[in-house]
Amino acid sequence: MKAHSWIRHGCVVIVSFVVLLAATAARSETSQSAKNAPTNFVVIFCDDLGYGDIGPFGNPTIHTPALDRMAQEGQRWTSFYVGASVCTPSRAALLTGRLPIRNGMCSARRRVLFPDSGGGLPSAELTIAEVLKQAGPYATACVGKWHLGHLPEFLPTRQGFDSYYGVPYSNDMDRDTASPAGRKAFDDPQSEYWNVPLMRDDQVIERPADQNTLTRRYTEEAVAFISQHRDQPFFLYLAHSMPHVPLFRSSEFADTSRRGRFGDVIEEIDWSVGQILEAVRQHDIAQKTLVVFTSDNGPWLVYNQHGGSAGLLRGGKGGTFEGGMREPTLMWCPGFVPTGTVMDVATTMDLLPTFAELAGASVPQDRVLDGVSLVPLLTQTGKSSRDTVIYYRGTEV
Repeated sequence: MKAHSWIRHGCVVIVSFVVLLAATAARSETSQSAKNAPTNFVVIFCDDLGYGDIGPFGNPTIHTPALDRMAQEGQRWTSFYVGASVCTPSRAALLTGRLPIRNGMCSARRRVLFPDSGGGLPSAELTIAEVLKQAGPYATACVGKWHLGHLPEFLPTRQGFDSYYGVPYSNDMDRDTASPAGRKAFDDPQSEYWNVPLMRDDQVIERPADQNTLTRRYTEEAVAFISQHRDQPFFLYLAHSMPHVPLFRSSEFADTSRRGRFGDVIEEIDWSVGQILEAVRQHDIAQKTLVVFTSDNGPWLVYNQHGGSAGLLRGGKGGTFEGGMREPTLMWCPGFVPTGTVMDVATTMDLLPTFAELAGASVPQDRVLDGVSLVPLLTQTGKSSRDTVIYYRGTEV
């Protein structure tokens, strides 16, 4: 009996010691991750990109070497969802970490904002930019499509961004009445068919915007921002206008893809991603810069060859099947983000609490956040705290 008692006691001691070692190792790993955590954040947000539109997610014809490399050096997130399957509410969910039903950016009548809309993202909402600024002297920039209110009081510079360069809503809005009828304008689109304004901060600097060069100019603006603020923490929100129809690409990419005009557009976006990552590498800030590549919703399938592909997923933009809500997503930060594939469920609303944790910022306590931190999944030191995602179509769950 005494021998058995000693054995039991010894087993308890050994088990306790093993548990203590595991806990210590976990704390050490977490502490080391926090020590090496990135302080710069870049979100590259495409418009109407489908799950099957890029090489890392199985597209067989569109050439995406920069995204392929990003996937190889970072993580593929295969179950990553958006907050809504159309532009305005999806962008609101991303930037606030909240369902559109909470931040007021959803409607049963008009699912997105239009040039005649009088509203926008409420000033009481806190964006990623505003949350990060609470952690220190963050430089913040919004480049590209906004679509959360085009009136002065709703523009990015009123929502925590130091600067803004882009178009305030979708590139198919403000259509000129003299443009070809119906969808003929999309077969051979011309910038003058849509009276879309290009803005710097709160001023219109070009109208109609030359959409052929939008992707290139957005990229140049983003690269310049990274260079200018390489010595301080920054948040860059690069929201491409493409591949939302009408499809525009610069002359360097015209008629170069096997997938036609749509492929040209995606390959120019891939070039843009390469420019962003190269700028980060050249300034030796790759290990402290987390780059996220994703999209606002799935492909606009009704436009056939001008729309994208959801791959093997059902449905597309505007619907709540997987093809409309599930997006091809990559995350990259050499030395911090282990390479591999993450299959856990996550959402764009998780980015705000994730960035806040990494930056040492406090998330707002006076409202409900629907996002959760992805740091345990990013660093592969823990599991997800969610296994479901709730989303709305308009105002209906």
